[in-house]
Amino acid sequence: MKLSQLLCLSCLALTLAPLGLQAANLPPNVNNQALPSLSKIVQPVMATVVNIEAKNSTTSAAKTALSEEEGNNAAPNPKREEKSYNIGSGVIMDTAKGYVITNSHLVNKNNTFTVTLSDGRRFKAHLVGKDVQSDIAVLQIKATNLVSLPFANSDKLAVGDFVIAIGNPYGLDQTVTSGIVSALRRSDLGIEGYEDFIQTDASINPGNSGGALVNLKGELVGINTAILAPSGGNVGIGFAIPSNMAKSVADQIIKYGKVDRGIVGVMMQTLTPELATAFHDDDSKGAIITMVSPLSPADTAGLKLGDVITAVNGQKVESASQVKNSIGLMRSGSSIDLRILRNGKPMNIKLVSANPNAYENKVANQDPFFFGTMLQNYDTIVPSYGHVKGVQILDLSESTPAWQAGLRPGDIILSIENKSVETTDQLAKDSQTSNKTLLVSILRDGGAGFFLLKR
Repeated sequence: MKLSQLLCLSCLALTLAPLGLQAANLPPNVNNQALPSLSKIVQPVMATVVNIEAKNSTTSAAKTALSEEEGNNAAPNPKREEKSYNIGSGVIMDTAKGYVITNSHLVNKNNTFTVTLSDGRRFKAHLVGKDVQSDIAVLQIKATNLVSLPFANSDKLAVGDFVIAIGNPYGLDQTVTSGIVSALRRSDLGIEGYEDFIQTDASINPGNSGGALVNLKGELVGINTAILAPSGGNVGIGFAIPSNMAKSVADQIIKYGKVDRGIVGVMMQTLTPELATAFHDDDSKGAIITMVSPLSPADTAGLKLGDVITAVNGQKVESASQVKNSIGLMRSGSSIDLRILRNGKPMNIKLVSANPNAYENKVANQDPFFFGTMLQNYDTIVPSYGHVKGVQILDLSESTPAWQAGLRPGDIILSIENKSVETTDQLAKDSQTSNKTLLVSILRDGGAGFFLLKR
């Protein structure tokens, strides 16, 4: 089943079919025992779940083709109104200030928001902020007599726990379904940048985005976000953002207007049993470091290739996504305690996450001409040129001096300031001797030429 079949829940389409059968009348009790009901749990929770209409209405000049003869004498193009419209759900999280938590994809690209409460009252809402990476957004309404939903500790959820989903599927207000927790810590689904989903078979559908997933205590355990839907409808595989992650992101949005994630400077992969054996850590679980960025907090703290991260701030981790999510919920400048294994021996490493902009400036100052450029040593026989040694550009961003000077992926740097270079280390060392400009010669597609890089 392809991940392209994963659907966010705010797109609406509704086809009604006749039921044909009526539910049989149920007895009030069996053997003098009342039939089980979730109504006492559901009723107070329903008052906390709202309907959200998100609209975007912008005016732009209509694009029309003009013939050569019309030229500049043509009349101005008429204005055209472009609209978008989403319907979803939200959960009241603060009665005093009117904060409502929902999904970022519901409010994305929209500028007008209407929140409808369970009692029918409607309010215009203000967007406090959103975080696309985690798919969390916060709206604010000015209203009285609100009811909020307490947040549960989603870390205590277990597979098999009963859960209830409440939202507005297909615009059908205050719809309640129930099921169980089917799985935990679902990641690598390609839905969001930071994924730690609760999987549930409680029926959720388009329009449930931002709605509540609650436990049998009436506490919020998740924000319903996506479904796996090969036919466009519910098939019993839904995903919710855990309440701990949702609250952490929402609190940062409320306090700062956004999430300011720090940089640690490592790339990782989950430690498999095969890799554990190869690294002589047969019984270990965690995330193995596959790259450490130069000058990063990880580099400064002494993390090395092959280190296995087993805990973050005292919390055990068993996968790369867990490490990514744990660090991704911390603001830049946060202190991070890592428990690692190096050659099978446990160690503690402490570091402080860096502000992305500050880190980029630090790298740029150390390597002003080639920061943001991925390089590798090049040593091969080239037709018509013979044996060529140099440094090849694998990738570079458009904001770098190298790109702006005209260098592109695949170029082979042969010299700087008319001095031959054969390795990346030599390139880094020699380029630091230049002040404001750097003369570079390259080999490209059978031709050679000079480029001038400017700081």
